[in-house]
Amino acid sequence: MTTVQTTEQAADQGAGGSTFDSVNPATDEVVGTHPIHTETDVAAAVAQARTASAWWHQLGFAGRTDRLQRWKGVITRRAAQLAEVVHQETGKPHSDAMIEIILAIDHTAWVAKHARKVLGPQRRAAGLLMANQSATVEYQPLGVIGVIGPWNYPVFTPMGSIVYALAAGNAVVFKPSEYTPGVGRWLVDSFAEIVPEQPVFQLLTGYGVTGAALCRSGVDKLAFTGSAATGRKIMAACAENLTPVLIEAGGKDALLVDADADVEAAADAAVWGGMSNAGQTCVGVERVYVHEKVYDEFVAKTVAKARDVRAGYDAGAQIGPITMPAQLGIIRRHIEDALARGGKALVGGVDAVGERFVQPTVLVDVPEDSVAVKDETFGPTLTIAKVKDMDEAITLANNSRYGLGATVFAKRRGMELARRLRSGMTAVNSVISFAAIPTLPFGGVGDSGFGRIHGPDGLKEFTRAKAIARQRFRPPLALTTFARTAKTDARVAKLITVLHGKRK
Repeated sequence: MTTVQTTEQAADQGAGGSTFDSVNPATDEVVGTHPIHTETDVAAAVAQARTASAWWHQLGFAGRTDRLQRWKGVITRRAAQLAEVVHQETGKPHSDAMIEIILAIDHTAWVAKHARKVLGPQRRAAGLLMANQSATVEYQPLGVIGVIGPWNYPVFTPMGSIVYALAAGNAVVFKPSEYTPGVGRWLVDSFAEIVPEQPVFQLLTGYGVTGAALCRSGVDKLAFTGSAATGRKIMAACAENLTPVLIEAGGKDALLVDADADVEAAADAAVWGGMSNAGQTCVGVERVYVHEKVYDEFVAKTVAKARDVRAGYDAGAQIGPITMPAQLGIIRRHIEDALARGGKALVGGVDAVGERFVQPTVLVDVPEDSVAVKDETFGPTLTIAKVKDMDEAITLANNSRYGLGATVFAKRRGMELARRLRSGMTAVNSVISFAAIPTLPFGGVGDSGFGRIHGPDGLKEFTRAKAIARQRFRPPLALTTFARTAKTDARVAKLITVLHGKRK
């Protein structure tokens, strides 16, 4: 995407009155102008959020649930309007924009309904030694959460942090990608209609300098989605204040196809998982490992399906443009390297990479040490490799510094293979289905990041556990006193021996 100001120009201008344009990557049409918020702006927003968080927390679970349910209704009724903003800023088809909005609505509904059950006071067993105590734990909000969101799924992905943080009782300061500031503006403005009393959910727009200021602002936690390289910079900036972070970085997700798999379904999943959103999906399929018994059939079906997918901006196109212009060079370099090292393009190839759009590309016979296999491509490409068995497939799939999502197509060994994959999430006989299930945690390992959004784990991610022990009656053996006698010590020693000293 071409912007009126480059990141460097924006950084040089720094303060007061500076703006940048959001443009449609398919047409270069300016679709919005937004402020470049400065470090002073960021500090003011966080200070306001600090006050707002106390008010929001005092509403209690019932009050917050009511507001989130009403916000969910607004998003639902105006989903087409929001989809148009997403379409304009990313170029993705309206139907794809609607999918991510629908998923965000469903997650909002779940979190509003279940926050009290997950985070409210819970009884814990005190144990025989402390039987006179009542033990409880509850999860209290951290205070102010900073969220730095991505451009590829500008509604669904950041909302996985935003609504979970809000439901837990926190205020949120949101810095969307500079490619999709209008989506962030829409979300914050619609929330303010439901919660006009306090700035519980605020927006910051700008470039990396604005995001860095948010990292150093003293927020109580920062949730980031983006590349591993930027994630490292985020962590370094947050470390200055010991601010904890949640990082959802990239992926190089693998799809495994066993000999007994439904090959038709697997091929369809590979093409959709690899090509949808023009391949700009962190948990999209990039590598495929296929059992030799079904390899030829799978390749033939995948090639046929991929040839029917077309990138463009007209109503008939299934995928849109590459949103970030710099990614075009990465995609081209990955394809060139794969071909130079002996790979073959059965669909697409170097010529598939245009000035705005990339047509689907299917590569075979690509060496495992090629960048097309090792590094995140983030474009509509697939590499397909033949394996002698699923043990080899697991070894190759796990031989990656990434570990975000994965997919397995198998009838007999699906669950076994899923458990053996080094990934945060795995779908069996479907693709990316875990992201649509609000109860499941979402996050990665290795260079794919750490921490979890979604589900009970996602709620707890934005809280601190508060343990409370309340004495119900005086203990028969008082240990926490200087009045403790030798007889008490002997009795305690005897009790521990009876409880734990038996030989097995």
